[in-house]
Amino acid sequence: MQAMVVNHWSEPGDLQLAEFPDPAPGPGQVTINVRAIGCNFFDILMIQGKYQIRPPFPFSPGSEVAGEVREVGPGVQAFSAGDRVFAMLGWGGFATVAVAPAAMVARMPPSMSFDHGAAFGIVYQTSYFGLVYRASLQPGENLLVTGAAGGVGLAAVQIGRALGARVIAAAGSEKKLEAAKANGAQEAFNYRNPDWVEQVKEATSGRGADVIYDSVGGDVFEQCAKCIAFEGRLLVVGFTSGRIPSIQANRILLKNISVVGLHWGAYRERDPARIARAMQTLFEMYEKCQVHPVISSIHPLTDAAAALQEIASRRSIGKVLLRP
Repeated sequence: MQAMVVNHWSEPGDLQLAEFPDPAPGPGQVTINVRAIGCNFFDILMIQGKYQIRPPFPFSPGSEVAGEVREVGPGVQAFSAGDRVFAMLGWGGFATVAVAPAAMVARMPPSMSFDHGAAFGIVYQTSYFGLVYRASLQPGENLLVTGAAGGVGLAAVQIGRALGARVIAAAGSEKKLEAAKANGAQEAFNYRNPDWVEQVKEATSGRGADVIYDSVGGDVFEQCAKCIAFEGRLLVVGFTSGRIPSIQANRILLKNISVVGLHWGAYRERDPARIARAMQTLFEMYEKCQVHPVISSIHPLTDAAAALQEIASRRSIGKVLLRP
């Protein structure tokens, strides 16, 4: 097998192509012949040694793959060789063959392509968990999604619309705002415009957003606290701006708001059954065409550095993929 590997904490441009023996699955594991790979912002952090998961060297980044089951390990009964699946890994996905715990493998609906499979798992799980389990989004509520044209952002826009919310998108360019509108946002505002907070208030008749789904952090998060509704829920998903923000506690008190965190990866260990239930619902949404991954670009595996740079520079709209 081939893999793009990290030999020391570095930058995506330092990834190197390496050859390894084909892996064998251990107990409770499956190996997958990889056909498509999803890239995420946290892959960059992992390469830099800035992520909460720090694998031993050498390692391959990549937490999402889609392909065919190659082999199943002892104790695995849910899958057989040749099954079309996608898997959510800790790392190891930037490769031609991946090893995955069977609990994190999902058989794809017949209508789902490998590209959609590689783009589906983490961003849709993250957005569903955030909106449904953590923020308790209700039909008719105003949902503000920041970073609305990224992978998790577009997933949140689509899921929010499917759940009956009125979706307001915030992003950093007109092209991204148009993408958010094309995926279900009823209103869209550029957060590089100094008046965007007032525009959100005006769009909600002065009420503000009932739920704010923020994956940007930094200044955007701090501005979100100014346009949240009474008893609103401010959902902390990530910090693609590169700065972890703070919030004045009096803002939490005065409007009776909740600031709610989401680290989806923790559920893999603490409540995997909930992940399986969410996946079934998401598959139903996919089959009804309520959600559908948006693919920004597809790169060869050997161009992993360019793929990650597209995400880091915030040029991507939707998901960036690799293909072996």
